[in-house]
Amino acid sequence: MLQTVAYWPKGTVFVSVVDPGVGSARKSLVVQTNNDQYIVTPDNGTLTHIYKKIGIKQIREIDEEVNRLPQSGASHTFHGRDIYAYTGARLAAGALSFADIGQELKAEEIVCLPYYEPKLEEGSITGTIDILDVRFGNLWTNISRELFLELGVDYGETVEIEIVYDSRSIYHNKMTFGRSFASIHIGEPVLYVNSLDNMAVAINQGVICEGL
Repeated sequence: MLQTVAYWPKGTVFVSVVDPGVGSARKSLVVQTNNDQYIVTPDNGTLTHIYKKIGIKQIREIDEEVNRLPQSGASHTFHGRDIYAYTGARLAAGALSFADIGQELKAEEIVCLPYYEPKLEEGSITGTIDILDVRFGNLWTNISRELFLELGVDYGETVEIEIVYDSRSIYHNKMTFGRSFASIHIGEPVLYVNSLDNMAVAINQGVICEGL
C-alpha cells in the first residue's frame, strides 16, 4: 500500500484485504491518513508502514452489525466482500460518512508489525528487507539512498553486503554499487537504487533470493 497511495488524490478509498484471521476477534478498520485518503482493512498489521511513514489522522472501527452486505450475517469467512468491499464502496460513493462507520480508536491501539529504522554506525548501515520484488527476485531494503550516500560510496565502487536471519548470516558477498543492471555482467550481484529511492540488491538476469 505504501507504494500505491502516494499516487492517488485526497479522498481516495482503498480496500486492502490480507486477512488470514477472518472471522476471528480481530477488528475491522477504516483509517483516514494524514493525506486525507481512506483505507479499509483488517487490524492485523497491514497499516504498519502507513502509520510509520505517512501517518494516521483518524481511525474508526467498523460496526459490523450495521456496515455489512445485507443478508450476509451468517457468513464469517468472506469479510473481504461482506464488510470491507461493502463499506469501502459506500464510503467512496458518499452513501456512508466516515463518522458513521463506528467508534473512534487511537492510532496507538492498532496492530503493528515489528519495524526497525535503518541505522548508520561505524562505517556501515543496518536495515531490513521490507519487500521481495517478486517479478525479478530482487530484495528491497528500507535503507534510503540519502542515508546510504552518507557512507561516501560512489557508483562503480565495491560494497560488502550481509543478510542475517534469526541471528544467522545467510548471505555474505561483495558487489558493485551500480546505476542499473547494465553496470555489471550477467550473473553478477549489484547494489542499486530502486523505484522507491531505497537501496536494493539483485543479480543481473538472476534471482538473488533463491536459496536464502
